[in-house]
Amino acid sequence: SVGIESKGILDFIHDVKKHGIEQHSLMVIRHGKCCAKGWWKPYGPQYLHPVYSFSKSLTATAIGFAEQEGILSLDEKLVDCFDEDLPETVSENLAKATVKDLLTMCLGQEKAELMGAQRPVYEEEDWVKMSLAFPFVYEPGTKFVYNNVGPYLAGVLVERRAGCDLVSYLYPRLFKPLGIARPTWELDPYGHVFGAGGLYLTMDELHKLGLLYLQNGNWNGKQLVPESWVKEATSKQVENDKDSFGYGYLFWGGRENTFRADGKYCQWSIISREKNAVITVIAECRRDQELMDAVFTEVFPQV
Repeated sequence: SVGIESKGILDFIHDVKKHGIEQHSLMVIRHGKCCAKGWWKPYGPQYLHPVYSFSKSLTATAIGFAEQEGILSLDEKLVDCFDEDLPETVSENLAKATVKDLLTMCLGQEKAELMGAQRPVYEEEDWVKMSLAFPFVYEPGTKFVYNNVGPYLAGVLVERRAGCDLVSYLYPRLFKPLGIARPTWELDPYGHVFGAGGLYLTMDELHKLGLLYLQNGNWNGKQLVPESWVKEATSKQVENDKDSFGYGYLFWGGRENTFRADGKYCQWSIISREKNAVITVIAECRRDQELMDAVFTEVFPQV
């Protein structure tokens, strides 16, 4: 059976309403079949919605493609990747940083930069040089600091090595095979795709990414993303500063041995290999803990 008891969905709706969470959508696929789908206006399945940091998992996927194609390596030093963008004085920690450090939130910088409220007010237009000039206070790989600099630089690196923008790179490799129209994605002042956020997708499109990762990178019998990359990206690479579940390559670990692509205000695709299921949520919710609790209390046990 792939269905979910209607009571579970009703309990979920009651639970989130109790917390004042009104606007959200939910979709569940198990064993390849949709067993629950519901939405509250305006969040229908084809409603384009900002997915915020969910974008990071698409950038991680681009890195996976680029590594497979041999145009970059996770072991490369940033000072070699961005040799023309470095500050006058290269600190010891910056000299140690690698491409892998761009993906784990352990880049070595002390605080978050390039966040939503910061981007509109930067006076500097060259965000690559600006990003590398922020102080590298910690040794890379030693301290988790949630920061948009890493995924942003990862996206720029793919663009430079591939010779095209990130959307154009991902379109034939990911978006087109999944049936996703060429998406809208935020740009920096120099026209680089902002790989840390700013992407617009529908609930169905978010769900497809989760399903692709559940299927270890396989889609309709074709291996799109290398299986080895999927497993590495969704395994605990580092501890995070929020819970005990860890962080992979721009994917979060989660309860019940799940992992997820995650954007603020509750844009989630939660993948459970044990249940062979994906739970996708789109919302505009500032009470993310309460909504996550409702998913794992009312929906997940019935999947």
